[in-house]
Amino acid sequence: MNKLLHTPLTVHNVELANRLVMPPMATGKTPDGTVQDDLLAYYDARSKGGYIGLIVTEHAYISPEGKAHEGQLSVSRDTDIPGLTKLVETIHKNNTRVIAQINHAGSAAMEEITGYPAISASAEPVAGHVRKSEKPVREMTIDDIHTVAKKFAEAAVRVKEAGFDGVEIHAAHGYLLDQFYSPLSNKRTDAYGGDLDGRIHLLLDVIRAVREAVGADYLVALRLGASDYTESGATIDDAVYACKKFEKAGVDLLDISGGFNGFTVKNRKGPGFFSDASSAIREAVHVPVILTGGVTKANEAEALLEEGAADLIGVGRAIFKDADWAKKEMEE
Repeated sequence: MNKLLHTPLTVHNVELANRLVMPPMATGKTPDGTVQDDLLAYYDARSKGGYIGLIVTEHAYISPEGKAHEGQLSVSRDTDIPGLTKLVETIHKNNTRVIAQINHAGSAAMEEITGYPAISASAEPVAGHVRKSEKPVREMTIDDIHTVAKKFAEAAVRVKEAGFDGVEIHAAHGYLLDQFYSPLSNKRTDAYGGDLDGRIHLLLDVIRAVREAVGADYLVALRLGASDYTESGATIDDAVYACKKFEKAGVDLLDISGGFNGFTVKNRKGPGFFSDASSAIREAVHVPVILTGGVTKANEAEALLEEGAADLIGVGRAIFKDADWAKKEMEE
C-alpha cells in the first residue's frame, strides 16, 4: 500500500480522499466550446470509483480572443454555465473533487481561429511550444491588462456558479500570464515589466480580482510555469519569490509545471520532471503544492511524496490514455 498517496488532504476547505491528481489536459471535445456528451463520458470514465482525489479540468478560455485552439472548452459566457454544471455533476457523482482551470492564450492565440489579433505582454512573441502563428502580436495597453484581470474574475464566478470545488488560474506553458512572468517574453518598461515584481504584477492583479469575486471561502489555485529551463528565462529562484507573493495574495494551492518549455524538460527523463522547482517552492510556502510530469506508476508518486517533492502528485498521460489507470494502480 502506498501510504502517503492514499492519505486524505484538506486544501483550503476542500477535502480530498487521496493525493492523486488528474491534471488539466486538452481533449478537443468541445467544437463550440460547450460541454458535449463525449466530454461528459471522458470525465465520467476517469472519475469512476473515486480513485482520483482531485481532477483539474482542461483549460477553458476566459474570452474569445484568448482561445488557444479549436475544440477548447469555454468559460467565457454565462450560457456556458449549464453545461459546466453537468460536467461537475458527472464527476461529483463518482465521489471525486474537481476544479476548473481558466486561461487566456495571449500570443499563443491564432487570429485564424479567434478572429482577433493576438495580444501579449510585448509585441515580440517567443516561439514557445504553444506559439503556432506567424502573425504580429500587439503589446497590451494598461486598459487591456485591466480587462484581462476582470475577465479572469468573471470566468471564476461562472466556475463557482457551476458548482466546481475551486478554480485554477493558468500561468504556465507559455500562455498569457506566463508571457508576463517570463523575461523571455516580457520586455515592458512600465509597472508590468522590468524586474520580477513588475513581471508578476498582472498575476497578482488576477489573483486578487479572482479572490474578491469568489470570496474568501472558495478554493483558488494557480498553475505556474516555474522555470523556462533555458538561458535568460524564468528561474526556480524567481518562482520561489513569486509563489510567496501569490500565497499572500490569496492562492490556496500551487500547481507547478514548466514555462516556455511546456510540460516536459529537455534531456530529463523519469518521474517528477519539475521536482527541483516544486521542492524549493514547497519549502518556502504554507499551502499545498502539486507536482506533475513523467509519473506513470503509483509507487513513483509515493516516492515523490516521501521525498517531500510535493503534497499532491499529478498523473497526466497515463490517465489520459487509460481511463482505468487510477483504479488499477490505487487498488494495487
